Amino acid sequence: MKNVVVGVDSSTQSCKVLVLDAATGEELRSSKVAHPDGTSIDPRIWADALQQAWRQADPGSAGKVIGVGLAAQQHGMVALDVDGEPVHDALLWNDTRSAPEAAAMVADHGADFWAREVGSVPVASLTLTKLAWLARHEPEAASRVHRVVLPHDYLNHVLTGQWFTDRSEASGTGYYHPEAGYQDALLYEYFGNLPELPEVIAPGASGGRLRSSFGVGEPPVSAGAGDNAAAALGLGMRAGEIAVSIGTSGTVFASVPDAPAADASGAVAGFADATGGYLPLLAVINSARVMASTAELLGVALPEFDALASSGDPLAGGLNLMPYFDGERTPNLPDATGSLTGLSRASLTRENLARASVLAVLNSLADAALALSEVSVPAQRALLIGGGARSKSLRAAAPELFGMEVDVLEAGEYVALGAARQAAWAATGELPEFERRVEARLSPSGAAWGRKSRQLYAAERTRLYGV
Repeated sequence: MKNVVVGVDSSTQSCKVLVLDAATGEELRSSKVAHPDGTSIDPRIWADALQQAWRQADPGSAGKVIGVGLAAQQHGMVALDVDGEPVHDALLWNDTRSAPEAAAMVADHGADFWAREVGSVPVASLTLTKLAWLARHEPEAASRVHRVVLPHDYLNHVLTGQWFTDRSEASGTGYYHPEAGYQDALLYEYFGNLPELPEVIAPGASGGRLRSSFGVGEPPVSAGAGDNAAAALGLGMRAGEIAVSIGTSGTVFASVPDAPAADASGAVAGFADATGGYLPLLAVINSARVMASTAELLGVALPEFDALASSGDPLAGGLNLMPYFDGERTPNLPDATGSLTGLSRASLTRENLARASVLAVLNSLADAALALSEVSVPAQRALLIGGGARSKSLRAAAPELFGMEVDVLEAGEYVALGAARQAAWAATGELPEFERRVEARLSPSGAAWGRKSRQLYAAERTRLYGV
């Protein structure tokens, strides 16, 4: 019987369970159970989805389960009473109702303070802002809070009965510094008391053993990670590389060994990674769904959308789409809406509108990559992952707008893969190397339209939004 490891990814959209050969990383079984849409949720729904996905994947039928790892969406506020029951729906990373609290925090102490003390300048996604919102708007619920955890921590407890977390998750709360640990004074200041917090354990450690009710014995459960830190593990990121993940949201990040980022501009979050190093990261709320919304408006599926976006003027006939459909995190514009400029009878075509949405997504991410290069080591290669990377028109344009080589990786569940690698690490004491599968390697041609698109986008962003 072969040894297997299980990686779980509890994302905004769904819970995925991946069962891999512990020695080779070969996928043996997988499953997926959807989560409800929205920006807040009863966290017990995540637990139900995890248990359903586990039963569907049936890891024990693939071999001997030697380790389990779980990664999840960062930042979400899970506030529990003394009995472990939620006092309020969990507020997810993309819930922007706490934007006024984030702004107040920056006004109180200044951006330099926050970059120094926790590595990130507050925005609405950070857990501390959500706790401040709860204290201000739901004081009765806030008064019953005994413990505060993140989605990954909550599900680790479902797996093991223990409360623990890792540096990558804790570093996205707004009350934890990747080197100095929890900053209790910030919780007292903005929440009014100090709730119980999960223990932060080492990346290769186990926080407990799997409950016997999962039916595969009691293998160790690893520390787990935030979704982007787990994706970096799954990608096996190397020096000189950045990851560009294009899903519901978009992220650009690097895994670096030496020092945390402390960007007072607020653009780059100074998170920890899942290896003991650091994960400077930028996130955008609007990514692949910008193209999906445009395709829906045009009444076409992705293949026809790609054909439209590839068949016209590379610069979309002068159309310029600013993709802030749902507010934005980078740049920090929580109340913004999108804009479409350059409209004329000649420019307003189906082809140009499709192309403009592709350029909007890539320019937004290219802005993020540029900001990352200013606080980290400049990259020579971008690793393109996520559902949006399936778009042929986006792939073709990416090297020109990023200005570097782009590796399009085979479609895969990289967050769950990273969680599984970490599970093997906790089980065996060694972090295994799994093969990276590159579907296409693309190089920039230096075409003038790529530089022009970057210039036009930056000019419109500044003119319309002042950033």
